[in-house]
Amino acid sequence: MSLPRPPDPRRLDVAAFARSDGRLEGAWPLAGMRRLLQDALPLTPDSPAQSVAWSARGERRAPSGGQDQIRLHLQAQTALQLTCQRCLQPMTVELHVSPTLRFVRDEALAEQLDEDSEEDVLALSATLDLHDLVEDELILALPLVPRHERCPQPLPMSAGDLDGPAEGDSQHAFAGLAGLLRKTPGQPD
Repeated sequence: MSLPRPPDPRRLDVAAFARSDGRLEGAWPLAGMRRLLQDALPLTPDSPAQSVAWSARGERRAPSGGQDQIRLHLQAQTALQLTCQRCLQPMTVELHVSPTLRFVRDEALAEQLDEDSEEDVLALSATLDLHDLVEDELILALPLVPRHERCPQPLPMSAGDLDGPAEGDSQHAFAGLAGLLRKTPGQPD
């Protein structure tokens, strides 16, 4: 008697996975997630992470008098080197996601339920690529504007570095201009 084959995370039958309360976990090379790495600094041997650790758990809920509800609980984590938009130095961003996705029979129902649900609602398809789904969730977790909480080096130029009149100076930037305007034509300088 042969053992049943474990589900393929690249071609997952979500309905069957949920019915069997399936569990999968693993790690994918970060280099294989090109869309996620699009705005990151290039991977090097010194990069904070070389892979994405992930796990998936299927769940089927049978509410009384209703249709089965199919859910997929994901978890994934990694770290990327991004450029701080304040100081323009490299920074490490830890990414952790743990969405719960609910699957329904078609796209129209998914759109209708997604508006009122705290869970993400997706249409059930014959197969699902967990790799792509994990990458999508990590992309959504990226900061819109990456920046250090506190930059490690002083900024090249800050507001305090600007040359200008010291506090208490009576001379203002346009004081000289005002004096020129008060002169009448033909008056010597």
